[in-house]
Amino acid sequence: MGFKRSLKRVRILSFSAILLICFVKGTTADEELYGNDVPDLKSYHDPDSEEEEVPVGSRVVASATMTSVREASHTGEERQSVSGLQDNGVEGEKEDLPEQPPPIEKSKEVPVVNGGTAANGEPCLFPFLFQGKEYSDCTTDGRRDGRLWCATSYDYDQERKWGFCETDEQAKQRHQAEEAEEHYQDVLQMYQNALHTTRKSQRKELYEKLLKVAEIGHHKAMEKVAYAMLFGDFMSQNVPRAKLLFEKLAVEGSPKAQTALGFLYAAGLGVNSSQAKALVYYTFGALGGNLVAHMILGYRYWGGVGVPQSCESALTHYRLVANQVASDVSLTGGSAVQRIRLLDEVENPGSTSGMLEEDLIQYYQFLAEKGDVQAQLGLGQLHLHGGRGVEQNHQRAYDYFNQAANAGNTHAMAFLGKMYSEGSESVPQNNETALQYFKKASDLGNPVGQSGLGMAYLYGRGVPVNYELALKYFQKAAEQGWVDGQLQLGTMYYNGIGVKRDYKQALKYFNLASQAGHILAFYNLAQMHATGTGVMRSCHTAVELFKNVCERGRWSERLMTAYGSFKEGEMDAALVQYLLLAEQGYEVAQSNVAFLLDQKGSKIFSDNETYPRALLHWTRAAAQGYTVARIKLGDYHFYGYGTDVDYETAVIHYRLASEQQHSAQAMFNLGYMHEKGLGIKQDIHLAKRFYDMAAEASPDAQVPVFLALCKLGLFYALQYLQDLNVKELITQVDLDQLLGPEWDLYLMTVIALLLGTVIAYRQRQHQIVVPPRPPVPAPPPPARPPQEQPEAQVEPQAVGDTQEEAQAEPEQQ
Repeated sequence: MGFKRSLKRVRILSFSAILLICFVKGTTADEELYGNDVPDLKSYHDPDSEEEEVPVGSRVVASATMTSVREASHTGEERQSVSGLQDNGVEGEKEDLPEQPPPIEKSKEVPVVNGGTAANGEPCLFPFLFQGKEYSDCTTDGRRDGRLWCATSYDYDQERKWGFCETDEQAKQRHQAEEAEEHYQDVLQMYQNALHTTRKSQRKELYEKLLKVAEIGHHKAMEKVAYAMLFGDFMSQNVPRAKLLFEKLAVEGSPKAQTALGFLYAAGLGVNSSQAKALVYYTFGALGGNLVAHMILGYRYWGGVGVPQSCESALTHYRLVANQVASDVSLTGGSAVQRIRLLDEVENPGSTSGMLEEDLIQYYQFLAEKGDVQAQLGLGQLHLHGGRGVEQNHQRAYDYFNQAANAGNTHAMAFLGKMYSEGSESVPQNNETALQYFKKASDLGNPVGQSGLGMAYLYGRGVPVNYELALKYFQKAAEQGWVDGQLQLGTMYYNGIGVKRDYKQALKYFNLASQAGHILAFYNLAQMHATGTGVMRSCHTAVELFKNVCERGRWSERLMTAYGSFKEGEMDAALVQYLLLAEQGYEVAQSNVAFLLDQKGSKIFSDNETYPRALLHWTRAAAQGYTVARIKLGDYHFYGYGTDVDYETAVIHYRLASEQQHSAQAMFNLGYMHEKGLGIKQDIHLAKRFYDMAAEASPDAQVPVFLALCKLGLFYALQYLQDLNVKELITQVDLDQLLGPEWDLYLMTVIALLLGTVIAYRQRQHQIVVPPRPPVPAPPPPARPPQEQPEAQVEPQAVGDTQEEAQAEPEQQ
């Protein structure tokens, strides 16, 4: 028994040590990764826009843990803590553990210098004196580039002899890393300049250059190339090769690579599906500060996917991501998120997608060039926020707004003020110019301009801070229903700025702003429900609101790139992108994944895997309230797609869709199952009731319901006749006795009368429809002899003139 306990303890300690080593590796690589902050591209087609890390957050905790481990390794505390655990065990267990040999103290190797003022290969002298402080090891003090150096004499301040603490090999590696970083920055700059072009070939060339930089070993280039291979972004899709790159980066501690490996194991792409491994990789990615990993974990804890359901854990992860997303929201509102359901796109092309066709955009551009103010304003807003098939382009937005403003449009003036107030690469930030546009629009009663003036007075942009004026302008804008005015009023009441703090008023204005879809309104409401400020605390409501905020982050642009891949026929690329978004909790992505698998358009998974995977994603989409997904679940259990045929479960799903979402399709299906007695007791009366409910719920269901009711009526009549035993009834009826001996003559007479009535009615209808004939024209005068006839002059006949009118004109003359 003692041996088993000791063995169990050894296993626990070994597993803890492995986790600690992995954590230290991940944290160390994370520090190296963030040592040189390189801004990621945040463009419409940026493949890595969804891969962002928390700038401080969890990485601070990880760094502190790493520091304590390093200190323990130097002082021997880690070894003592392990031995302490062993010493505190049960008596008699100690002899079962193998004795650890005493640590061998290695003599510290003195580094030699390379470069600097000392001779190459000259050893460092420790300790040495620098600016009155002694150093017993190489240091980075006094250098901005962070390179380690040491002195070769005791007093550096006097003799100035020093060199870098690196070998020739290390210097060579450093030069290679610097060159790789330089090439990487050049490619990034070229890619950023190429964002305004639509030529795909040019972007492919840039990714080929990025691949060469990745081959040198540049981590960020490797991350971008790996994701491009995974998604098929401007490179050939190659999941196995992307997996190898991710594994190599994960060993170095890359949070992006750890998150990507978690996704591969969760989806079973290139590896055998393992939710346990996926959870481990997601956890390490989140510890490294990856926001996508936090979002995935938040959804998993919220829905109980692979982990026990925990609202508080989901709230922790979602709040961290929402804080970052909310901090990135600008005055202009950021880019729009377009959610397109492939099922609706295929069944009703162009009806619900909200995408603008290229010819329609060109038509609006033609109108704008001709001076149509509304077209100019609409195109300006489209290019300002992006979406609906139009890329975000501030320069074009500025040009269209400027044309409309010169024509006197107040909305265009106000939007120009917002662009100058926020500033961008195309429009430099200028508070004075912004204030002029805001005042001009506000004087004309424009709510956008009034809200802009309120922001100027609230934050002192170009004018002194004046809370009273800010409140006045926000109230004017809110009265006209402008969302920014409502949001800022809620903020002022929430924080007590210029007014008495009033959480009820704040809640009121935040709710009004959220109805218009403002992301910060959702964020503020989530904070109030999470902390119980002004409302009863509700973890569930807070998580749903934070989730809404998180789904509007930069990674939501992946929805449009996935849709673009679908439109181009690249089903595998579209499926992988939608799979990652589905892992993040996007309901529209989950339904799109299920649709692609249901249609068997992708070849990534085998045929026997498609229906079970589709069933899984329909289930997740239905759990988020998508009615069609709930009906699909009923269909899958009814027909046995990806599962066994189960009519009772199908009835449950149809009933949920009928009662919760009032789906006409679900009501019709329930009527059919009641009619046939499938999974439920056969009841013709209930079948008719559900058919009638379906017809009331949707006009589109009236024709199918009419046919179903006809069939049901016929079935009911046959069943009634069968119950009456018609054969015996006919034999018992004597028509001679009932109608008389000449009943057949009576019947023939009645039939003849009915037939005559029908014929007379049809003739009467024909006479009403046929128009009266025109009067016969008078005979023409006798013709002259041929030699006396003048040359004919034919007058052109007007369109629509009848022949009779043309002949009547000479007579009238």
